[in-house]
Amino acid sequence: MTTTGRPAPVLPPQERDVGLSVPRSLAISAALGWRMLVVVAALAVIGVVAVQLSRVVVPVAIALLLAALLVPAVGWLVRHRVPRALATALVMVGGVAGLGGVLTFVIVTFVRGIPQLGDQLSASVDAVVGWLSTGPLRLSDEQLRSVQDELIETLTANQSAITVGAITTAATIGELLTELLLVVFTLAFFLHDGGSIWRFLLGAVPEGTRDRVDVAGRRGLAALVSYIRATAVVAVVDAVAIGLALALLSVPLSVPLAALVFLGAFVPIVGAVVAGGAAVLVALVAQGPITALVVLAVIIGVMQLEGHVLQPLLLGRAVKLHPLAVILAIAAGLVTAGIAGALLAVPLLAVLNSGIRSLRSDADKHTRPEDVHTSEPEASGPDDPDLEREPTLEGE
Repeated sequence: MTTTGRPAPVLPPQERDVGLSVPRSLAISAALGWRMLVVVAALAVIGVVAVQLSRVVVPVAIALLLAALLVPAVGWLVRHRVPRALATALVMVGGVAGLGGVLTFVIVTFVRGIPQLGDQLSASVDAVVGWLSTGPLRLSDEQLRSVQDELIETLTANQSAITVGAITTAATIGELLTELLLVVFTLAFFLHDGGSIWRFLLGAVPEGTRDRVDVAGRRGLAALVSYIRATAVVAVVDAVAIGLALALLSVPLSVPLAALVFLGAFVPIVGAVVAGGAAVLVALVAQGPITALVVLAVIIGVMQLEGHVLQPLLLGRAVKLHPLAVILAIAAGLVTAGIAGALLAVPLLAVLNSGIRSLRSDADKHTRPEDVHTSEPEASGPDDPDLEREPTLEGE
């Protein structure tokens, strides 16, 4: 007994032998620490395996993104009594032809405009350098020359790295064709037997939690469908609006710049900033500061329309990602897997976010898997009020 009349705490035998008492905070920290180490080690192993199998993982991931875009069309045809095999074939042919045509037009247009775009950007940089030397900053020629030399060295080094990376990633035409065939082959099975594949994977889940995992997986797929659909619509709206504004203002290279905006929309936040900055620089050199300010105002207006109207309308409750989480995900994907990682990072984050929210939701405990409709992602979020809040960085 202690002096206060309370019984003395009973220590484990190891602690009684050495006469030590581990503070509760230290014991909890140690328990959390080794568990976090196990989780980090598991994620590291998964990352290493994914990098080693990137020539398989990336095509499968691309096929999954395309399946998320095309699955609603297959479901619509099946509901209208079209055999699933025929519906899959129709959607595959039409979807792949349509997407291939759009991407071919965008990429060819952009590649054709790269030389002139490079000249315009070089002229823009020269104009900015001239303003820095003659404007209010009055930078010396030595300072500007050192900055230019560093930029040239950085661009040269990155160009070499990009060239080497492209050669090592796809050394032969045969490898590119193999990966393309893998995308098409995997996409066909995802569209035709996606439900069977998902039920097979659920077989590895304990029966008691199988329904919860099934609901969470369907929520994740709904979030992916919503994300791909919204991104495609936003990319088209951004490219058309900014391209029309550039054309009306007689800014040269309006079509290549619109194509750059379209491609940049698939990398959230970062892509829009890069593409918009290029458009403003070209407008600054070609038409002067007034036109550049007008282009900047148009880009800001389009971004506001995207952030406050299009994305909330198209994404709904299915996908809610904080901008900081998006930027960190893109940075992590870019560091680990290059451009492919940057493109796939945000969709993966959206799937994980929706699935984890579903597992945390008390409302989803009583939701049947068949009640989750992936073709209606705007209504696919869990009806948990706590998860509908938009927390700020201050935690309010």
